[in-house]
Amino acid sequence: MATIFKNDKIEFKGDPNKIDNYRIFTASPRLASVVNSRNLIFDLRLLNPGQFSFPYHFHRNAEELMMVISGSMTMRSPDGFEIVTKGDIVFIEMGETGAHQFFNHNDEPCTYLDIRTLIGIDIVEYPDSGKINVMPGFEVFEKSSRVDYFKGEENILEKWNELKK
Repeated sequence: MATIFKNDKIEFKGDPNKIDNYRIFTASPRLASVVNSRNLIFDLRLLNPGQFSFPYHFHRNAEELMMVISGSMTMRSPDGFEIVTKGDIVFIEMGETGAHQFFNHNDEPCTYLDIRTLIGIDIVEYPDSGKINVMPGFEVFEKSSRVDYFKGEENILEKWNELKK
């Protein structure tokens, strides 16, 4: 069954866990959760003047599509900065070349539709701060803590023998 989200019925709420400069608002309840979407995450976002969307990031296993519904904002990508305005559609590929962040450089709010694929686990990487985020669990780690695959596995025979006792 098709679901229609009427514009005059959509309410935006801020996330109380956000910090200054990242006070983005999202339609509440979250649209994808209303319809129990299995393969898409989609939200309507409201970005007020002087605010950033999210930290600069890219997805290793998700593609994104953004459409500006009202207003305009500046998009940061590996290619630099570009202004996107009402009606513009931005496709963001997975991987480092798809790194992105939005900033509302205007005096008026910017509303945009944010669509992302959801196919299993996604790893989100934040180049500016050296973090990685395992999604959908939202488990954030510093990339610098990366270890060798076999770290801590050196004494496997001793571990097996201890377990057999």
